[in-house]
Amino acid sequence: MATTRERMIASTALLIRERGARATSIDDVLAHSAAPRGSVYHHFPGGRDQILREATDYAAGFVAAGIEGAASSVELLDGLIGSYREQLLATDFRAGCPVVAVTVEADSGLQERAASAFARWSELIAEKLTGDGVDAGTADELATFVVAAFEGAIVLARARHDTEPLDIVHRRLREALLAEIPGGST
Repeated sequence: MATTRERMIASTALLIRERGARATSIDDVLAHSAAPRGSVYHHFPGGRDQILREATDYAAGFVAAGIEGAASSVELLDGLIGSYREQLLATDFRAGCPVVAVTVEADSGLQERAASAFARWSELIAEKLTGDGVDAGTADELATFVVAAFEGAIVLARARHDTEPLDIVHRRLREALLAEIPGGST
């Protein structure tokens, strides 16, 4: 069972992905996590800024774990897109990426954390691609392309209330990956 601290961090990440960082208050986190008010001061002496930082790191780690757990670059793409597609539909297109949310609306400290998350995801994707036989330079470029296209597709899907942008990006990225993988299969 998750600790109060863990529940509060997870709740913050979930709220950020639906509302954004600015609109996520400590009161919202307490209500969502069912944590007592004193928990904020006990677990997060840095207050709202600290819990936002830790929630960003939590979300970044969650995505990184999904990337690391995939057997191949195509499997990770299918898994990421499939997961976000399900989340978008289940939340009536409210659930975006919390790391993107803090990137566009938060202070420079959170933006630095987001930049680190995107860099880490790109590194992990590039590792999967090189493991699939793609040369390192191409793998680095493709990894950046995957992260940028994937995140952009989520934003467009949310704005349109339609999974079509995500579906198009999924199909095109999959084709691009398979074209670079020797043998073109997973």
